[in-house]
Amino acid sequence: MASIKRISSIFLAGCALSTLAACGGADDVASPGDGVIITPTPTPPQTPTPTPPQTPGQPAASCPTGFTDGGVIGSRRACQLPSRFTQDTTLQNVPGVAYSIVGAVNVGTDVGGDGTAAGGQPVTLSIQAGTVLFGSAGNDYLVVNRGSRLQAVGTATNPIIFTARANLAGTTTDSSMGLWGGVVLLGRAPISDCNTAVAGGTAGCQQVIEGTTGSLYGGATANDNSGTLQYVQIRYSGFAIAPGNELQGLTLGGVGNNTTIDHIQIHNSSDDGIEIFGGRSNLKHLVITGADDDNLDTDLGYRGTIQFVIGIQKPGGDGDSMIEADSNGNEDALPRQYTRVSNATFVQSHTSSGGNAILMRGGTDYALLNSVVVTPQACLDIDETAGTTTRAADAALQDLGAPVFRSVVMQCGTAIRADGNEAAVTTIFGTGTNNNNSAFTASLANVFVNGAAETGVTATDPTTFNADQFATVNAAAPNRLTAVTYIGAVRDANDTWYAGWTCTSGYANFGATSAACTAIPTT
Repeated sequence: MASIKRISSIFLAGCALSTLAACGGADDVASPGDGVIITPTPTPPQTPTPTPPQTPGQPAASCPTGFTDGGVIGSRRACQLPSRFTQDTTLQNVPGVAYSIVGAVNVGTDVGGDGTAAGGQPVTLSIQAGTVLFGSAGNDYLVVNRGSRLQAVGTATNPIIFTARANLAGTTTDSSMGLWGGVVLLGRAPISDCNTAVAGGTAGCQQVIEGTTGSLYGGATANDNSGTLQYVQIRYSGFAIAPGNELQGLTLGGVGNNTTIDHIQIHNSSDDGIEIFGGRSNLKHLVITGADDDNLDTDLGYRGTIQFVIGIQKPGGDGDSMIEADSNGNEDALPRQYTRVSNATFVQSHTSSGGNAILMRGGTDYALLNSVVVTPQACLDIDETAGTTTRAADAALQDLGAPVFRSVVMQCGTAIRADGNEAAVTTIFGTGTNNNNSAFTASLANVFVNGAAETGVTATDPTTFNADQFATVNAAAPNRLTAVTYIGAVRDANDTWYAGWTCTSGYANFGATSAACTAIPTT
């Protein structure tokens, strides 16, 4: 979560651009229920064809039926989405069209934690590979409500791109960020820290997601399904509604473990790359570049696995931690966070005093496996709250004990900082045991590809960390941890899972098949 100073600067900058975003009090923020509900009539046809025939690289002559024409921006015609989708809809990848997100664009109407909320309406929004969507202001965002699904399925050569209006206009740079809201996915899986008096993990345990004024998440359905996100880029997002209330690149709230999330890039978010509030989702193949707060922020009882993560901060930026994990000051609320991350390569460049690459606090139950951490600051900071993060196991509190590190190597300015508990944390990390090394010298090529030093580290089998001892595990859920024989996100120069569907910047080059983040496809 962002510092007050950084949030204030973002908020003031947003107000300065008053022609783009509505700033001020909470009453100015678009609510998921505000605005006129517009239903495309009919649902956009399966094969819309602009008339006259489209010229490659030129804006479409018109919008698909049912979408409002917002004029031409760069090489695309802007076609505005409704404020709420009330029936299943497919967004076609029409040449020369980009879909405009204005205010809060809702997919469906919240069905409640138990699926019985009055007026609840589940809807599926499908987005074809190669489709471009954009927002123009900080509080423009897409929110998928409980019970609804987002089927955003790109391909390795034709990703779906969520971006900013300035990107279409050709004015973004490697320092651009915070130009629109982001993507919010909500579900009915268990969370902690309810906004009601109901015990954690029941259908009545729910919260309002950050960055909105009334979108709820949480429930009792661990295997809930909020859809599929594959081969998706989210560029230049993030917005601070108020201190501690921010939109990220991708926000997951109470998302269940039947949701598929893999091959996702978050580029230049002004807040976190991905923040996960509770739920049971599992994620794979993530690329987070230029996040100005945390790369991965997990809290409110999130219990899931994350594997293959490239995290790179932009030089000269104000990025915070690569990992932040906590329980928001409510250390013993259940479910307790139980996060397992394997095969991450984190390259931090921020040099302000007091920074850290990995911050764990608030009783989080965490394992970091097979990972490489490079930073000029502290590599590992376990910030104790009444001793809850490093205490012994306690089954009644769903606590397996102190955080676990296996086959983790770190090149640090300072290895361990733990608020006076450095000795205990140093013992937990165990340099020289479990293949961990806090005095490693990295040999990464092209910033994130393993070199000889990384190849020489023996990997740990991450599949032994899949089991959740305190909740029903769906063994068939997508993206569980898989066996590896190497550490880091990218095994060697022949391992190119990141290529083609990502975008490249001046500080993170993903190869000739990945287009520039400042560019928009012309077809």
